[in-house]
Amino acid sequence: MIVVDTSVIAYLHLPGEHTTRAESLLERDPDWAAPVLWRSEFRSILADYMRRRQLGFAQACELQAEAESLLAGAEHEVESRRVLELVRDSDCSAYDCEFAALAMQLRTALVTADVKLLKAFPKLAVPLTSR
Repeated sequence: MIVVDTSVIAYLHLPGEHTTRAESLLERDPDWAAPVLWRSEFRSILADYMRRRQLGFAQACELQAEAESLLAGAEHEVESRRVLELVRDSDCSAYDCEFAALAMQLRTALVTADVKLLKAFPKLAVPLTSR
């Protein structure tokens, strides 16, 4: 099992330069987990695509459903105190720290393309490019 942040989920579902890496990661390690927060972050990404007219409403709904299906049963709550401790000790947002807190809670790696997370949590976060 690995924790993936929302960027990895987005790369898997929205074609782009990192899509192949996300697909390869899913093939090698299909047991993905994420904090419940990922849903809101992914909806926000889809909203941006809709506003730029890169996705229609039906496509966005379909992608959200696909992503939710992928992570069904693998969404977790994280302890607020732990998230705030990580915020205190890093330069990362509380949103990003939720992913780090979950990886710590599950004793697994956090796969991300977020440079700030990689720098703040070098023993925990691994780049998508290396997986």
